[in-house]
Amino acid sequence: MPRPPYAPTGRTSVHPHRSALSACLAVASALAVAGCLPDGGADAADDGRISIAMMQPPRSSLSPLSDDAFKLSRWSTAETLVTLDEDGDPLPGLATEWSSADDTTWTFTVRDGVTFHDGTELTAAVAAHSLEYAARATPAPRILDGLALEIDAEGDTLTVTAEREDPLLPQRLSSPQLSILAESAYSGDTVSPVGTGSGPFELVEVDGTTSARLDRYDGYWGEPALAAGIDVTFVPDGTARAAALRTGEADIVESVPTSQASLLDPDTLTEVPMPRTNTLYLNTEEGPFTDPALRAAVRAAIDPRALVDGVYEGRADVAEGLLGPALPWSAERPERDEPTPTGDPDGTAITLATFTDRAELPEVATVLEQQLEDAGFEVRQVVREYADIEEDALAGEFDAFVLSRATVLDSGDPAAYMTSDFSCEGSFNIARLCDEDVDAALSEAEKAPVGDERRAAILAAEAAILDTDAAIPMLHERVIQGDATHVADSAKDPRERLLVTPLTHLTP
Repeated sequence: MPRPPYAPTGRTSVHPHRSALSACLAVASALAVAGCLPDGGADAADDGRISIAMMQPPRSSLSPLSDDAFKLSRWSTAETLVTLDEDGDPLPGLATEWSSADDTTWTFTVRDGVTFHDGTELTAAVAAHSLEYAARATPAPRILDGLALEIDAEGDTLTVTAEREDPLLPQRLSSPQLSILAESAYSGDTVSPVGTGSGPFELVEVDGTTSARLDRYDGYWGEPALAAGIDVTFVPDGTARAAALRTGEADIVESVPTSQASLLDPDTLTEVPMPRTNTLYLNTEEGPFTDPALRAAVRAAIDPRALVDGVYEGRADVAEGLLGPALPWSAERPERDEPTPTGDPDGTAITLATFTDRAELPEVATVLEQQLEDAGFEVRQVVREYADIEEDALAGEFDAFVLSRATVLDSGDPAAYMTSDFSCEGSFNIARLCDEDVDAALSEAEKAPVGDERRAAILAAEAAILDTDAAIPMLHERVIQGDATHVADSAKDPRERLLVTPLTHLTP
């Protein structure tokens, strides 16, 4: 059977040393972690299972309709109709081909011979069931923001009709939030990926926000996985994640903090330029930043170079806009004309918030506090774990919020991210921005055909957003992935969709 486009670069209980890892890493400092963890690396190599220390715990019980979907994708347990190549162009996944006469109605041929982990078969009707459930969900997956779909199945074909022309619809269906699961995954308002995916690894056990276990699925439609399984531990503390790699307790570590990189064997680290921007979002709906002049004062006060050199130790790029060097065409952005004149902060009190899950962000907030106070603001910081702060951020509880944001996470196209974050009806609009010019520019970008015309429209939308000073892009991140020297062919994916693939394995 054909293999999906992965790029190289039994329901038993969790191993005891994995459970111990969960408890230790959640609370320990680097030295404490090194002292309390058992030596599990040899066990993992012997049984062919790959241990991963991941940064963020599940936010929604691993529901594929939330950002947890990207964990399912990175573990190769849930699959989509379409995948993306390195350039963001669509490739076959659970659909083998597709066509459209008018960019409104698209017809997909569903792959034959696919079984889900519960033993049921993939059909066009089953795929339609998954997509219909996602389209009806509240809130809808952000890849479907403002886009109503009608979905029909007949034989081995699936027809998706959008309410308007959408040249990007195949790319939308590549979003992990539109994963196709067995019908048994859906019960009322809940979706469970445990035992209901179609990928080379079956999710067999989830322990809340602590750990997850996956076993190789021998009925996979493509080439079988080389690894016997995956043991996942969620470790929000970056120092603890780095310690897990250093002590051999984890084979693969997500997002090694820059502050820890120098303490690790360089042969275990890969620096991956990311389409991820560290941005300061300003609340434009209420509070002091309803005043455009004060937003302009923030823009003028921030020195991104100090953040890149000081906090990120040079492992990042100063932002010229919302989109960075991971999208080379973004360098063609137009010059900004006549920015809003800056106002005088004159002691204006503001609340600056961020989260601890990305280890650099609290330090970024501290540097920003100093820069803003030097400019005349009075700053109070709020720092929590992301799971405890996201709801307040979206509700507009803070004047300013530091966020590390992936800009092409869902469709491989940044128009979806911009619509989600900056349109009046956007589902992730932390800046609470509602601007007619921005919405008009975003609408043009969403409708533009794929290629140079679309890229130009996206850059025009970026310029409209930047003109509002609702978001101050500061730097573009390079993520550091840690792989033990005995790990072969883990994915180094700028879009953060792949990590362990069928090709990933441990060497002797």
